[in-house]
Amino acid sequence: MKKKAIIIGLILAVALGGGIYYLTSQSKSGVAEHAEDKEAGHKDEKAGAHEEGKDGHKEEKEGHEGHDEAGSVKMTAEVQKQNGVAVAPAKKQRMAGVISVTGKVEANADKIAHVSPRISGKTVSVKASLGDSVSAGQTLAILDSVELGEALGRYHQSKTKLALAQSNMDRIKSLVDKKIAARKDILLAETDFKTAQTELHTDEERLSLYGVSASDLKGDSHKRPLLPVKSPISGTITEKHAIVGELSDPSKSLYTVADLSNIWVLVDINEKDLAKVRRGQTAIVSIGAFPDLKLKGRITYIADLVDEATRTVKARIEVSNPGRKLKPEMFATVELALAADAPPVLAVPEDALQDMDGKKVVFVAENETEFAARPVQAGRTAAGMVEIVSGLKEGENYAIKGSFILKSEVKKGEMTDEHGHGK
Repeated sequence: MKKKAIIIGLILAVALGGGIYYLTSQSKSGVAEHAEDKEAGHKDEKAGAHEEGKDGHKEEKEGHEGHDEAGSVKMTAEVQKQNGVAVAPAKKQRMAGVISVTGKVEANADKIAHVSPRISGKTVSVKASLGDSVSAGQTLAILDSVELGEALGRYHQSKTKLALAQSNMDRIKSLVDKKIAARKDILLAETDFKTAQTELHTDEERLSLYGVSASDLKGDSHKRPLLPVKSPISGTITEKHAIVGELSDPSKSLYTVADLSNIWVLVDINEKDLAKVRRGQTAIVSIGAFPDLKLKGRITYIADLVDEATRTVKARIEVSNPGRKLKPEMFATVELALAADAPPVLAVPEDALQDMDGKKVVFVAENETEFAARPVQAGRTAAGMVEIVSGLKEGENYAIKGSFILKSEVKKGEMTDEHGHGK
C-alpha cells in the first residue's frame, strides 16, 4: 500500500513538471514573436520615413532648380519699346584710364593776405567784419598812432623847409642876375634846395609805407593823425581780430583776407602711380555736399619726397571755384585722367550693369523677347563706361538701356514664385 502511494506521487510529480515546461515554452515563444513583430514594424517605419525623406528632398531639389531659372525675363518688342529697353552688340573700345584719389580743400596760399598795421596804434574804428567781400585798397580799420603823428610832424617840417629853400634859391638867382651876389652863393642855395627836396621825399615814402597816401596828405594838416589799415588784395574776410580800443602792432594780424575764387586741393598719390601723373595733368574734383558738381582743375605741384609711413606723395591741384562752393577743410574726390593709349577692351555703359544677389549682371538677349541675367566681372571705370573682364563676349547682344526695368521684372517674378510656393 505504501509502495502504491509512492508510485502515484511520482506520476503526479512528472505530470506537474510537464505542465510547467509547457507553459514556459509558450511564454518564450510569445515574447520572441512579439519582438520580431516589433522589429519588423520598426523596419517598415524607417523604410517609410526614408522614402518620405527622399521624396521631400527630391521635391526641394526640384524647387531649387526652378528658382535658378528665375534669372530670365520675357518681354515683347512692343513692351521693350515702351519701357525704353534697347539692345546692342558688345563692342571693344579704348578707355582712358583714371586714378581716383581723395584730398582736402585748402585756400590758395598765393592768394591769402594777413592784414596788420605797419606801426603800433590803438584801434578806433572797425570798417569790415567776418565774411565781407573786400577789394584791394579798401580800409578795414583805423588806428590812432603816436608814431604816425611823429612821422607827419617830420613831413610837415620837411615841406616847410623845402618851401624856404625854394624861396632862398629864387632870391639868390635874382641877385646873381643883378650881379649883386656871387655865383657860388647860388650853388650853395641849389644844394640846400635839393637836400630839402630829398628829405621831403623820404618823409613821404615813410608815410606811404605806414599806409598814408599822397591824397591823404592833401587834407587839413591840423587834423588828428589817424592810420588806415587797408586790404592788399580783393577777397573774403575769413578771420577778424580787430576790436575797438585794443592796441595793435605789426606782429598782430587784424584780418585774414582770402581770394576763394581759386582754391587748392591737396591729394596723396600712391607711389606705384607716380609714373602716370605729371604737372599740368587734368583733374576732375567733386565733393559730397554737391555730388552733381564737377570742377575741372590741373596739377600744379608734385612733391619730391615720399611719405615713409603711407608710401604716398603729396600733389596740389589748382581749381577754379565759381560761387565759392568749395570751402577750405572740405574733403574732395579727385579723378586724374590718363591717356587712352591702352589696347581696346570690352566695355559697356555703367547703366547696363545691375546688382543682383551681390553680383554684377548684364542682361544678355537670348532672342528677340527673352533676356538672361548673366553675372560678369567688372574692371576699371572711365567716362561712364565699365570694362567687362569676363562673362560677356564681343558681339553678344545685351540690354544697353533699360536694364533696371529688366531687373525689376526678374525680382517681381521671384516674389511671385515665392508667394505661390508659400501657398
